[in-house]
Amino acid sequence: MNKDLLETGDLSLTLKQPTERDSGEYKCLVWRKGTFIRKKTVLLKVKVCQVQFKVGAESVRLPFITTENLPEDTKVEWERYEPYRKVHVYENGSDQHEEQHEVYKGRTVMNKEPLETGDLSLTLKYPTDADSGEYKCLVWRQGTFIRKKTVLLKVKVCQVQFKVGAESVRLPFITTENLPEDTKVEWERYEPYRKVHVYENGSDQHEEQHEVYKGRTVMNKEPLETGDLSLTLKYPTDADSGEYKCLVWRQGTFIRKKTVLLKVKVCQVQFLMRVESVHVQLPFITTQNLPEDAEVRWIREESGPSVMVHVYKKPSDQPEEEDQVYKDQTEMKEDPLKTGETVGGRETSSDKNGRVQVQDQTGHQEQKQLH
Repeated sequence: MNKDLLETGDLSLTLKQPTERDSGEYKCLVWRKGTFIRKKTVLLKVKVCQVQFKVGAESVRLPFITTENLPEDTKVEWERYEPYRKVHVYENGSDQHEEQHEVYKGRTVMNKEPLETGDLSLTLKYPTDADSGEYKCLVWRQGTFIRKKTVLLKVKVCQVQFKVGAESVRLPFITTENLPEDTKVEWERYEPYRKVHVYENGSDQHEEQHEVYKGRTVMNKEPLETGDLSLTLKYPTDADSGEYKCLVWRQGTFIRKKTVLLKVKVCQVQFLMRVESVHVQLPFITTQNLPEDAEVRWIREESGPSVMVHVYKKPSDQPEEEDQVYKDQTEMKEDPLKTGETVGGRETSSDKNGRVQVQDQTGHQEQKQLH
């Protein structure tokens, strides 16, 4: 406390080397001859340290700097909560790797001589979004708890953009090399849920894929040895936009995870209005040799009901299904199901906002927004 506090009236208290263990309610009570004359309440709160990282980073640091020259019999434990896992233990002058949860084996490093320097920070290698959560560093001496720090570790979700018409898009995931041979890798998509790609027992398991992705996904050779679990998705459309997760399992235990948010770059087409008629092309290139019973619909969406712009059913266009406004105003390439070039054209009015639907006998639809 300050000197001459009764004269100055400054009854403030300085607390040295605070930790989150000190968080709570404090009261200052002032008495005179057994009579209570003053009181003040102070609520002391810790600001939780937050650390962000990008999946694919080589490492992330969980910081904790405390007093130097801690006693030699001090024990340092880094732990994770929800789910509870022991991350790293330092005791008797060395790391105690045998006490770690297997998820963290070979992935954690503390600085040399942490007790002398007071730097109890932990470096976590090859972080994934499965590592996101609350971590605590607990410092013990002779069974007594003397220090604590909480670090909230958050992942920056990976976002990947692609243009419709691109031959492929890559969903990246680089993790540790030489994963065990019995590791299983699953790429999944959410909303709607679909199994995108499965790698197990040294090979791809195509029979487990959702039919939408059959023949459209590729992983690199020997992904477990290289640690490159990235997935290449061929012929992406905006129907593929959404959240994808790569889940890595071993003997029924979840050991790695990464989330990738896949977004489409919306195709924009502009044209110059003139007095005479003009042609403008609304592009859409997809896979070749679509099923013969596939149906292609170009639809314009406005504030009111949708307007049918163009319909194709093998072997020809279906002008009788088009809105009257578009009669004789649209055309597509010949054999669009064979070439995969479902291009609309010959517009003579102003901007069109449209959507294309390609539907096959399975009921699967691909949709594309055009502006």
